[in-house]
Amino acid sequence: MSAVFLDLDGTLMKSHLGILASIRHGLREIDRPELAETDLMWMIGPPFADSFPQLGLSEAEVEAAIAAYRAHYTAGGMYEAELYPGTLEVLAALQDQGARLYLMTAKPHAYATKITAHFGIAPFMAREFGPELDGTFNWKGDLLAHAIKVTGEDPESSVMVGDRHHDIAAAAEVGMASLAARWGYGAEAEWGTARAVVERIADLPAAVAALHLG
Repeated sequence: MSAVFLDLDGTLMKSHLGILASIRHGLREIDRPELAETDLMWMIGPPFADSFPQLGLSEAEVEAAIAAYRAHYTAGGMYEAELYPGTLEVLAALQDQGARLYLMTAKPHAYATKITAHFGIAPFMAREFGPELDGTFNWKGDLLAHAIKVTGEDPESSVMVGDRHHDIAAAAEVGMASLAARWGYGAEAEWGTARAVVERIADLPAAVAALHLG
């Protein structure tokens, strides 16, 4: 195994409290309080440029909601989260197995690096990848392809670990194996092309070792 690409929200950390609070703030700011009271857990993971339109918002409303979301999130919402128990120990175990670790998140890079530094994840990462605030690399397949080009990692000896459909689809798009994180925010129907489904984060080092890639 040469490289493990790791999603953030729902894979390394439980981050829904700050994200949902910021989404609801964004919806209230565009005078859509009725939407703010609905179940929005499904929005955690995919890019908001894709998710907000699914609420029936106009292009202008989407832009305004995302701007309001970002204002609330950067004011403190990004830190309303916690690592899954044992996350740092799992990252250390993966390194001990000889893997190079890379963050591969749909969260904008500008925010992700602050979060990984705050929660002690950053020291384990060889590089951290996330989209730009202008939407560049919003699709995780494009982001993962970019990361492969930048790092020189071989997709055939690497694995993507994530909890949502875009993590699994991105890996398939670049010819990389994937592991689905059952402990996150995704559902069984999203993991059809994953090599395996991992039950607990503590099981991740063994699941990665069992792939025998390369």
